[in-house]
Amino acid sequence: MIKNVKDLEKALLARMPEHELRPRLEPTARAAALLGDPQKLYRIIHVTGTNGKTSTTRMIERLLREHSLRTGRFTSPHLTKLNERIAIDGESVSDEVLVEIWNDIEPILKLVDAELDAEGEQALTYFEALTLLAFAIFADAPVDVLVLEVGMGGEWDSTNVADGDVAVFTPIALDHVDRLGHTISEIAKTKAGIIKSGAVVVSAKQPPEAMMQLQSKTKEIAERLVSYGNDFEATNVVSELKGQRFELRTLAGEYKDLFMPLYGEHQAENAALAVAAVEAFLGNGERRILDDIVRVSFSDIVSPGRLQVVSREPLTIVDGAHNPHGARSLVKALANSFNSPRTVGVVGILNGKNVDEMLETLAGSFEKVIITASHSERSVEKNELAVLAAKFWGDEAISISSSVSRAIQEARELVVSAGLEAIVITGSLSVVGEALVMVQEENNED
Repeated sequence: MIKNVKDLEKALLARMPEHELRPRLEPTARAAALLGDPQKLYRIIHVTGTNGKTSTTRMIERLLREHSLRTGRFTSPHLTKLNERIAIDGESVSDEVLVEIWNDIEPILKLVDAELDAEGEQALTYFEALTLLAFAIFADAPVDVLVLEVGMGGEWDSTNVADGDVAVFTPIALDHVDRLGHTISEIAKTKAGIIKSGAVVVSAKQPPEAMMQLQSKTKEIAERLVSYGNDFEATNVVSELKGQRFELRTLAGEYKDLFMPLYGEHQAENAALAVAAVEAFLGNGERRILDDIVRVSFSDIVSPGRLQVVSREPLTIVDGAHNPHGARSLVKALANSFNSPRTVGVVGILNGKNVDEMLETLAGSFEKVIITASHSERSVEKNELAVLAAKFWGDEAISISSSVSRAIQEARELVVSAGLEAIVITGSLSVVGEALVMVQEENNED
């Protein structure tokens, strides 16, 4: 029997690692059935895409909560604590709940593990087991509606044993090509697997080849497709010191004089996507949400690790851009929301990413770069990453640091000595997570 979250994490990590997902659904479905199919006890909004999934999931959940619905939120990965991934009414579940429900379901998981082993199959993976734990926690709460972020892809992702009333698609781009496909069309087809019979499909702006896949799947089984630019959009986006003001147009009407403390025009687009998804969920896209609900929901929205300002002296931003599409959004936001400050970048990237394209995208925004690596075993080796970075910045602008925390300290010194204005920590969510832990520890000391 597990006694604390540390032991629970060890039990999960003993399974197949999260980044080595198996393209299968049957084992998760088998375990869920033995648990009484907890994922069928509440309604679901299912969210997939390449970038913006977690921010959009948080926005949708916040809008629903303001309607006095009891909400569940499932996201991945976590930045600092496992608990972040599973939230009820906007709050991460407690250690006690995680441990209690895990101990309730573990005998069933072990039974399925044994069956899989007898069949010559891999036991339930980290993400399969975690998804089942989340479903059980939400059923025990119980919640009215779960906003469910896909782990990877869609069709064979563990979360897809659940049926969403609304299928939400954030922008689709190339990422995880070894798992999802080598073209945007192939990736979109895999992600379109979350569309279920009778669902309403709500999509962000997409490349034409991605939209074709969503349109095809919608025509085959879903009710209808609502898309950015045609049916809803963000307008009049204006950056401010502490966030941005914007307006929204949707099928149900217009929303004016909105503010949110998040940066980047892409977040205003995520907000439009979230409102359209909630309109689809609550009124089939035909009923407007009350202005006060929308205003209050966005006024205090948070999305940790996504263009998050963690200090003003010097300006220090953490952003989990981990693919070229995310890097382009970061570059655009630095120009539009922060007036292109003279910047030192702290960069660490994981293997399996398009490293050259990411570095090339960031090159025009960083004057100096400190190369580092998170504790993840998937991190690109520092010296190897520095060689690649030198192609875009030159050897003189590059330095290597032994850890994320040390790199941040060196960046603070470099801002002063080189007369720079900002620090941007990016390249992977694991690097951002370690940076946030350091910031939290410093704040606690203060």
